[in-house]
Amino acid sequence: MHFRISSRFPGVFCRHRPPLSSANGKYVWTTAAAGVLLAAVLHAGVLAQAAAPPLPDNTAAAPREAKVIPLNKEGEINLIRGLSSEVAVARIALPRGKHGVYLDSTGKIDEGKARDELKQSGIAINPGSPVKITKIVFHENHLLFEINGGGKSGTHWYQHIEVGMGTATAPVAPVDPNQMMANGSYITLRFPGHVPNLTVDQAKLLLAYALDFSRHSPTVLYSPAVPPQVKQAIKDHKVLVGMDRDAVLSAKGPPDRKVREDQPDGSEKEDWIYGLPPHVLFVTFDGDSVVSVKQY
Repeated sequence: MHFRISSRFPGVFCRHRPPLSSANGKYVWTTAAAGVLLAAVLHAGVLAQAAAPPLPDNTAAAPREAKVIPLNKEGEINLIRGLSSEVAVARIALPRGKHGVYLDSTGKIDEGKARDELKQSGIAINPGSPVKITKIVFHENHLLFEINGGGKSGTHWYQHIEVGMGTATAPVAPVDPNQMMANGSYITLRFPGHVPNLTVDQAKLLLAYALDFSRHSPTVLYSPAVPPQVKQAIKDHKVLVGMDRDAVLSAKGPPDRKVREDQPDGSEKEDWIYGLPPHVLFVTFDGDSVVSVKQY
C-alpha cells in the first residue's frame, strides 16, 4: 500500500496502487481514496464561500450630489447691501493693476498670480491697512470685489489723445500726476461652475484670507482733524451725530445688521443696528455722516 500528497489539494492524502502496467502509466484508485478526495473538495468549497466577502448590493440607488443653486437677483442685492461700503483690514498685501488677487471657492489664494501682480504693478495696500469694498461686479463663475476704488489708473480715454501740427503735439486733457497713481486693488472670488447663492456671512468667510472684517484700526483717534469730543466718544464706545463711518466703526465695531432705504430725492439712508431687543441701538447715516442715533 502506498500514499502520496495530492498537488492539487494540499494536505489531502490519497492512497493508490502501483500502475497496472508500465506502458499505460495510469493509476488505479480505490473507492475509499475517491471518497476522501471528494469530501476534501466539498469541504474546501464551503470554507472558500464562508471566507469570501459579501457581494455589494447594487440595487440601492447611488447618492446624488447636492445641486448648487446659482446666485439670483435677490442674492446679488443682499450681497450689495451687506458688503458694499463694508470696512475691513487687509490681511495680505494687495497689488495695483487691473487684476489684483484671486481666491478659489474655498477661499484659498492663488499665490503665484499674487506674486506676479505684486512684482509687476507694486503694492497698493499694505497688510494691516483699513480698506473699503467700493464695488461688487457679478459674473457667471466669479465675483469681483473692488477695494478702495480699484487698482486701475484714474485716466480717461481722451487724456491719451494729442493734437498739433507736424511734430509739435499736446494732449487734449493734461494728466494730473496724482491721478495716475491708483491706491486700490481687486479681489476675485472664483468658482468651478456658477456662483452659488451666497449669504453675506458666507462671502465674508471666503474673503477672510485677504480681509479681516472683525477688527478695525482706530486711526481717527490720532487724526488732528477729528474733534476732541469725537475722540472721547470713540474711547467711550459711543456714537455721536456728525460722526463718519470710520469713527462709528472705531467706536462700536461692525453692526449686527444693516438696512438701506432709498429716499424720494434719490439719496440713500442706511441704518446700522447694534444689539437685540429690548436693547437696540439704531445709527442712521445720510451718505457718510451720522444723522440720527436712537437707543432702545
